[in-house]
Amino acid sequence: MNILIVDGNEKEASDRYVNLGMATQYEVYSNILQKLANNNLNISIIHPAVLNNYIPQGLSIDDFDGVAWTGSLLNIYDETPSIIRQIEFAKKLFEKKIKIFGSCWGLHVLITAAGGKVRKNPKGLEAVVAKNINLNEEGKAHPMYFEKNENFDSFCWHYDEAELLPENTTILASNYKSKVQAISFKKDRSIIWAVQYHPEFDPIWMSGLMNQREKVLLEKGIYKNQNEFNSYKNFFANIESQNVKKNHLNITENLINEKMHTKELSNWLNSIKNEN
Repeated sequence: MNILIVDGNEKEASDRYVNLGMATQYEVYSNILQKLANNNLNISIIHPAVLNNYIPQGLSIDDFDGVAWTGSLLNIYDETPSIIRQIEFAKKLFEKKIKIFGSCWGLHVLITAAGGKVRKNPKGLEAVVAKNINLNEEGKAHPMYFEKNENFDSFCWHYDEAELLPENTTILASNYKSKVQAISFKKDRSIIWAVQYHPEFDPIWMSGLMNQREKVLLEKGIYKNQNEFNSYKNFFANIESQNVKKNHLNITENLINEKMHTKELSNWLNSIKNEN
């Protein structure tokens, strides 16, 4: 299968990860998709937030079976050129018979391009772990959540949320922070699955993100003090040696078990495979 990854970040944001010895968000996405597909994907990556001419010569949208859209540090309502380029590209994708998956920022771009609206979440930052995400009846029946727990936690980082959804959008999952944690909709010829959280993130990468954003996490009260912050960061950083079933941090297995927390992505890949 041919998969296109749309990197939502500007170069400066990606460079911050690299300077800390972390993978970029588009590398994280590419790595987990390849792993889930046993390295049988042909993946191309484009950077519309970085380049005006972001489609390499010889590359055509028609070459791809699916498109995955990464997270980003951007806020869609700022409407900068790097944001507008992504919205316009999403509109072009809608004209194609293609399956699109969006994580966090990807959700924001896709619903905006389809006529929806995103706002700053009045409930504030949701960071590191989105807790108690619940599937509704539509979510339980949706192929994105095949074999997924009805209640789960997932890695996340976002200040914004969907305020107005495109026509004929189905909400699949919610939690106390946001009514819109997952959606599905069709636009023109395309089929879109999108989530507000990040099924592509893993515990070790997340510990690096926590290290990068320690000050914000403490200032915003995501962790009540330095000791609590250190406990979670160290747990994620040393995940391979942890006893998940006996941890005292209330970290659930569905958060850190790779097969479980990536179900949305493996189900998306399977939906593409079964159609081809």
